[in-house]
Amino acid sequence: MLLDRRRLLRGAAAVPFAALAARAGSAQASYPERAIRLIVPRPGGGVVDVIAREWSEQVGKTLGATYIDNVGGGGGTIGASIAARAPADGYTLLLGTTSELVLSPILARQSYDPVASFEPIAIICDSAATIVVNPKVPAANLKELVAYARANPGHVNYGSAGAGTVSNLAGELFKRLAGLPDVMHIPYKGGSQAITDVVAGQIPIMTPMMSENIMELHRQGRLRVLAVAAERRLAAMPEIATAVEQGYPDLVARLFVGLFAPAKTPKPILAKIERATQLAMRDAKLRASFAAGGFETLGSADSASAADYLGKEIARWKPLLEQMRSQQ
Repeated sequence: MLLDRRRLLRGAAAVPFAALAARAGSAQASYPERAIRLIVPRPGGGVVDVIAREWSEQVGKTLGATYIDNVGGGGGTIGASIAARAPADGYTLLLGTTSELVLSPILARQSYDPVASFEPIAIICDSAATIVVNPKVPAANLKELVAYARANPGHVNYGSAGAGTVSNLAGELFKRLAGLPDVMHIPYKGGSQAITDVVAGQIPIMTPMMSENIMELHRQGRLRVLAVAAERRLAAMPEIATAVEQGYPDLVARLFVGLFAPAKTPKPILAKIERATQLAMRDAKLRASFAAGGFETLGSADSASAADYLGKEIARWKPLLEQMRSQQ
């Protein structure tokens, strides 16, 4: 009699759990049932924001409506923190970049962990840093730039988009690999003013991310792109040699842009977003638009590749960043 009662109680207790599981499965199968919030950890109008809107337009054809929530500040960390704390239901995603998911967590403790706090969905595209000079600098390649810097010790500096940015790291990596410790770093609050100053000759060297503006200034002869910090030449500027080709195989500095969801988001939901993104990235116009802006699409847009990419970037940048932090 007692045994039967225990069985009855266990069976009664199992009913609510079974019902909850059934509802959860139904919600995942019907996902999405409302608009998806895409947190862009940058102000509106910038390059990352443009990528977000182009992705959103394309995936809307298969995934449904998404809306952009621009959350600037903290070099992207404020938006990333909000995304990490969001419900893991697929209705809040992060368009994350190298800055807030690789660099900032190494340079300073954050309220989120780039690996433990997020589920990687896909790396949409990435952009390479470049090494550019004012046209009056007597250098047409990296070898000549190194010779110029060594001939003028203590009198050569370079500008970046800001301390701790990929732009800054590209410059520091170049200094280390070329043996140029005397080249001084001048951090700007964003890349625009630094570009203005290198064009005007206020600084001789800059390490900006490749962009449509940089390409146009190079073609106008207002600055000279000496190298791209990438493993391969860019489709938009195939005439510019990589730093790898010029004898610096480790001079690779990229800014990735990818999709991430809060940790523990159900796998069926992640798979739907991944498939919609893969379909979107097959669009030739979208790829051409990214290329025109200096961004390259990757060969694969899946979660496994995204996790691998993120892990390798963290491992690659950590030694340099820790060294920079110890010298401050």
